[in-house]
Amino acid sequence: MKTPSSQRGVSRILHWIGDLTSRSSASLVAMIVVIIFVVILAIRGFPANWESAFSAAASAVTLVMLFIIQHTQSRHQTALQLKLDELIRTSPVADDQLVRIESADASEIDELARSQQALHESIRDSDSVDTNHSAGE
Repeated sequence: MKTPSSQRGVSRILHWIGDLTSRSSASLVAMIVVIIFVVILAIRGFPANWESAFSAAASAVTLVMLFIIQHTQSRHQTALQLKLDELIRTSPVADDQLVRIESADASEIDELARSQQALHESIRDSDSVDTNHSAGE
């Protein structure tokens, strides 16, 4: 399924902004801007309209960054899931039911979790029996 070029462009821009703002220098710049703004507010006697404008701008930036972070995390999660699915598909002993399990119903996920738990317990039990048996020899 092809995504329109406008969506890819927006995705690239959001990813670029996410990468740019995740740097420590971005936090430093934001801190300096806030300090400068507070100093200017103090010099001007804390005008009410400036405070409300700063508050509105901060809220808008926070909301936009929320969506940028969500988009970037979703993209990274999808890429990671595709890599894991490929590893499952290429492993001959892997359970192919686990490929794309994230899109399954909750009941299917619960059933697979129970079967995986039972498998882990049986492996753990057989390991402890082997260890005890080997120690007795």
